[in-house]
Amino acid sequence: MPFISFPEYRPDVDDFRGTHTQVLSGVLPRGDGYGPAKALQPFSAALAGASRGAFYARKTDGTIVVFAGTTANLYRLDNTTLGWTLVSKGGVSYSALPMSDNWQFAQFGNNVIACQANTVPQVFDVSVSANFADLAGSPPTARYVTVVGRFLVLSGLTSNPNRVHWSDLDGITTWTAGTGFSNFVDLPDGGVVRGVAGGEFGLVLQESATRRMVYVPGAKPAFQLERIGEEIGLLGPYSLIRAGSRLFFYSAQGFQAFAGGIGGGVIPIGKERVDRTFAADLDTGALQLLVGAQDPGGTRVFWAYKSVNGQTGLADKALCYDYALDRWAPVSVNCEFIASMTKPGLTLEGLDSISSSIDALTFSLDDVSTAVLSTLSAFDPAHRLGFFNGANAEAILETPEQGIDSRRIFIGRGIEPRTDAPAVFGSIRHRGTAQSSLAATPETVINAQGVCPARIDTRLARARIRIPAGTTWTNAMGVSLDFAASGQR
Repeated sequence: MPFISFPEYRPDVDDFRGTHTQVLSGVLPRGDGYGPAKALQPFSAALAGASRGAFYARKTDGTIVVFAGTTANLYRLDNTTLGWTLVSKGGVSYSALPMSDNWQFAQFGNNVIACQANTVPQVFDVSVSANFADLAGSPPTARYVTVVGRFLVLSGLTSNPNRVHWSDLDGITTWTAGTGFSNFVDLPDGGVVRGVAGGEFGLVLQESATRRMVYVPGAKPAFQLERIGEEIGLLGPYSLIRAGSRLFFYSAQGFQAFAGGIGGGVIPIGKERVDRTFAADLDTGALQLLVGAQDPGGTRVFWAYKSVNGQTGLADKALCYDYALDRWAPVSVNCEFIASMTKPGLTLEGLDSISSSIDALTFSLDDVSTAVLSTLSAFDPAHRLGFFNGANAEAILETPEQGIDSRRIFIGRGIEPRTDAPAVFGSIRHRGTAQSSLAATPETVINAQGVCPARIDTRLARARIRIPAGTTWTNAMGVSLDFAASGQR
């Protein structure tokens, strides 16, 4: 029986006798194939409304402060009860977010800054504040905020969307241009600014241009901006992901990556792999639901999005890209917003307030610590913050299409999966010509010989396995498929 690996996911191209597959679900890339994706496990109580942004900050003692925004309010997670405390300025609702926007947050020292288009930037000192307040210094109203070096940078300005405005050096309450090192730049081309990626240097992403933002010590203006990407900009403002020295985002030309530090450049990572399939599936009328986040515990980044057939207000699909393996995988989700998040520590009193029984907790005590590396999280349709550490999701893996030129093939024994999953179901998807619709043999469960029996005479065939949700397993490499020429037509 020849062995056929479960290869990389490339739905954009035909997989006949290929080294790639068009069908995967509920799995994440591994060096030896694929491993299970985890279900979202609720952690917090419910927000007062749908999440439209989330962020965590670290205090100087290492403890975690979690914030979330709804359409018109900001909340802080109570680390004891896991409920949400209203921390909007004065306890009063803000002007509602535009339908196309989310809240965006950044941390500068002890200060968390929150921005949206219909209110002035808000600030919360995690060491002393009880509520957010207006950021002092008359900063411009902005959609996006980030930290570049020792400057706070605002973009997506409502007064001038082509402008990038930064604070004074280490002075986030100084915004008058020319005072200290505070200043702004109006970009003459490339369209409106849709975001700035922070770090030791900045990357300014416009509609159709990408510029590097480099600090020049002692100079005025403090930053030099140079174009590094022609006609490559940011289509989804919240698709921007910073993962260490790497940057990932979705442009009108597909998924892009920036790597290599200050001298790096923009490279396509989805071309002839996932770009066409994703573009056809993305609901471009709900780009606020196209949200990117990294999983810092590994080398993966994720983009959740609403598909054209998805439910209004929810992301129903996600794409995972493992940049170390350079492989993609699709993931099913059902969430309002995804983010990299850290679980705050819990006291025994806090556990009592959540549940009267340890057995009734919705998460493992092993997952709770005072300060740990952030992991991928999301808000579910019930507005609860959760983490992707639940039971294994249902997994579906399929081989490339097999055939022998113009000959028919006969599969008589079935599929022998190479996986450590104890429960596996197999079937053959088949068709008579490349123009025909796919049919499938009935699913059969793996038997004592490690085979999912199947029998079919056809011209083109793909082996598919399904591992039920909740099954404990770690890897799926491929299948051995017993097929041979049976005739000519």
